Amino acid sequence: MASAGQGQGSERGSGSERGSGRARGRPRARARRWRRILYWIPVLFIGLLLGWSYYAYAGQLCVVSMENIGEQVVCLIVYHLLFAMFVWSYWKTIFTMPMNPSKEFHLSYAEKELLEREPRGETHQEILKRAAKDLPIYTRTMSGAIRYCDRCQLIKPDRCHHCSVCDKVNNCVGFSNYKFFLLFLAYSLLYCLFIAATDLQYFIKFWTNGLPDTQAKFHIMFLFFAAAMFSVSLSSLFGYHCWLVSKNKSTLEAFRSPIFRHGTDKNGFSLGFSKNLRQVFGDEKKYWPLPVFSSLGDGCSFPTCLVNQDLEQQSTPAGLTPAVKNWSQRNMWSPIPRMGVSTLPVLAAISLEGHQFPSKPLRESQSHLLTDPHSWADSSTNSDKGKVGKKGMSNPALTIENET
Repeated sequence: MASAGQGQGSERGSGSERGSGRARGRPRARARRWRRILYWIPVLFIGLLLGWSYYAYAGQLCVVSMENIGEQVVCLIVYHLLFAMFVWSYWKTIFTMPMNPSKEFHLSYAEKELLEREPRGETHQEILKRAAKDLPIYTRTMSGAIRYCDRCQLIKPDRCHHCSVCDKVNNCVGFSNYKFFLLFLAYSLLYCLFIAATDLQYFIKFWTNGLPDTQAKFHIMFLFFAAAMFSVSLSSLFGYHCWLVSKNKSTLEAFRSPIFRHGTDKNGFSLGFSKNLRQVFGDEKKYWPLPVFSSLGDGCSFPTCLVNQDLEQQSTPAGLTPAVKNWSQRNMWSPIPRMGVSTLPVLAAISLEGHQFPSKPLRESQSHLLTDPHSWADSSTNSDKGKVGKKGMSNPALTIENET
């Protein structure tokens, strides 16, 4: 997005320049339209395959080939349940819009003007540091700089990137639809496994000439092959994403560990298995199997406990003894906010030698997982580091390019 100053500058150009700019933009616009059309081809293929599998299983296998009425009823009920959940979760994955950073991450007009005038370097970073001092961001670029998007002209929230479209769903998979994507993988895997398991005996009959010589026998054969092959591929993909959820990682973080102020930490957002699971699926277990949004957080900020406190934000009240100073550093919690939740203290007030130091407050938006300090003493692989944190989604929809 161009700033106001840039927009005004383009209006002062000559008509021929504007005309040539529009001419150059037309091929790009056509290319984008063609890409959008091509992205729907995998979705259309999955839809056609799903429609054929419904006809082959419900019509040719259950109605035509099964002779036992009880077997027909049970198979049709279970099949339609899995079919409905498969389609529902797939639909939500495709048509749930990606999230965008909130307005607080956008620079003001004056800050944009300063960035345009200043060359890349220390001055540029100082402007970004001043703009980001009250924002809940804790990750940095590989060089330790503030993560900034030149295209959108905003400070990048933690774990946010310009997403790439997943060809299977023609959509970005991020914070807003990651739960739906996981359920889509789970129900599609169950769908294929159920078809393969109930079709196996008829598939064997096909090779032993135990089936009537009708067109149903060929549907039964291809149905088993398709279900078995998709079960193998889906099981590996679903298993990989289950591992990501258990470790509170996005796909990018699995290949490149996030960089915090104190350095790289591959488990910087991991809270332990149960809390990682709750961050994606929510606190109410009754909503876990349903493709309705129940994830925790706002997609722009994620609680974490830094191993080493940042000197820019660390402030220890004067008069504290070294022991209390060390205690406060070990128990300092990152003020990661979440929109719409009331402010809560991170640390309990400390009373020492008759002086009471106020607790460090969080901003208005705060994850409710931080409300119970004792719940963070979860047994996990990172307990020896004294970390606490919380994950947001795999990848919200926003991403930044050209990190340095």
